[in-house]
Amino acid sequence: MRVLLVHPSALMYSEIFLRLEPLGLERVAAAARDAGHQVQVVDLQVLHHRDLRRVVRSWRPEVVGFSLNYLANIPEAIDLSRAIKRELPGCFVFFGGHSVSFVAGDVLRQAEGAVDAVVRGEGEPAMEPLLQAVRDGGLQEVPGIVTAAGHGPAPRMLHGIDSPRPARDLMRHRRRYFIGELDPCASMEFTRGCPWDCSFCSAWTFYGRSYRKASPEAAAAELASIAEPNVFIVDDVAFIRPEHGDAIAAELERRRVRKQYYLETRADVLLRHTEVFERWTRLGLRYMFLGMEALDAEGLDLFRKRVDPDDNFRALQTARKLGINVAINLIVDPAWDAERFKLVREFALSVPEIVHLTVMTPYPGTEIWHTESRRLTTRDYRLFDIQHAVVPTTLPLARFYEELVRTQAVINRKHLGLRTAFGAARILTDRLAHGQTNFARMLWKFNRVYNPGRQLADHRRPVRYELPLPPGTPVGDRRELYIHTRPVPRSSGPSARPSGGPAGLPE
Repeated sequence: MRVLLVHPSALMYSEIFLRLEPLGLERVAAAARDAGHQVQVVDLQVLHHRDLRRVVRSWRPEVVGFSLNYLANIPEAIDLSRAIKRELPGCFVFFGGHSVSFVAGDVLRQAEGAVDAVVRGEGEPAMEPLLQAVRDGGLQEVPGIVTAAGHGPAPRMLHGIDSPRPARDLMRHRRRYFIGELDPCASMEFTRGCPWDCSFCSAWTFYGRSYRKASPEAAAAELASIAEPNVFIVDDVAFIRPEHGDAIAAELERRRVRKQYYLETRADVLLRHTEVFERWTRLGLRYMFLGMEALDAEGLDLFRKRVDPDDNFRALQTARKLGINVAINLIVDPAWDAERFKLVREFALSVPEIVHLTVMTPYPGTEIWHTESRRLTTRDYRLFDIQHAVVPTTLPLARFYEELVRTQAVINRKHLGLRTAFGAARILTDRLAHGQTNFARMLWKFNRVYNPGRQLADHRRPVRYELPLPPGTPVGDRRELYIHTRPVPRSSGPSARPSGGPAGLPE
């Protein structure tokens, strides 16, 4: 069959700082192709709706799937599905991805027949049985399926992540993917899942706190095959298992693979396994995203980070000694007043690191979706993008956005803009000489994308599709939040631990 897979448009944050290749969709595309189907991919981060219409009209796919890892993209995907159904009434349209897995039934009802099914859970193991069922019948037997008729069997989980290898050849505009000055930049997955249980995050509820590793040989071989000189390692927490990070490093050293790397990790992991990160700096590790989330113990306890402020600051010092550039994330609580914003601005100016701000957002799939006592002020999917306030603010909403953007602007002047362009002249010249303009465009886009008037106006848009109401009861057994249960380990290949998290981590 002809299968078209679609990634929705970029969100607000991605308009400036990064645009990552849709790695999950590439893996799903590979699974569909391995099952014998013809596959095309349209990434609306780098293409336009007219490009999607052109492919639909000329290629006439029999199946169209939308990747919905972000709630804010759901309205766009529903409207596009309606348009596809008008053009191709017999086309089977399905949604899949992280965020839509938690609201599958509600989205199907809102789509009113424009979406035939939602696949909950990991997409790779679902593709072959789903496409076979579309062709031959038996849709309700597909693992993870949700249709108007109800739920099918529980989603399947991959036992190992060595395959399918991402179908990167299907992406026609690979040079449009970047993160910061790493332009162009590919993405790579060494591990999947997270054994921690932060209250604001849904990674652990999606994967059931499982943790799976690519084999060092497969990881190194895939990295060697990537054409881009820069790679973003997408793991939720890099190098939890130091022996795994060392084994991949050894394979890369043996193959003489050298690139520049950007990764994400936790302060306690960096402190516990400093020698692994030091080894990776020799391989090209240049940038690190560190989710500090809060500056004080009270905030860290609220988010159940299981780390203390001293560890966060010691981790920053460690990264500086290793020569790694760090981007810090802090979560803005809508309860902040002007004084709290001022303190954050002072902190951001006092450290050499880049400081990013995200707004505390209770997402379906997170524990705070169930426990956050403040009532939602909006249920517009489009505002659930960690850049808008969706619970009551202590400051008037307009003032909250003024303080938020003012704080972001201080950080912007420190790290972006004309002064940074002069400081990064060599990097800019090199990128432009190679036809790469993503980094250059990033330096001057801030004021156009981030302004209080735009964010406030977003709250006034007509709302057609709304999130379901959060449950009114607290969580009992937190395993009830899981999309997946843990896979049963097999005797060969990488697998999740049969019970518990990685040794030494909280359960």
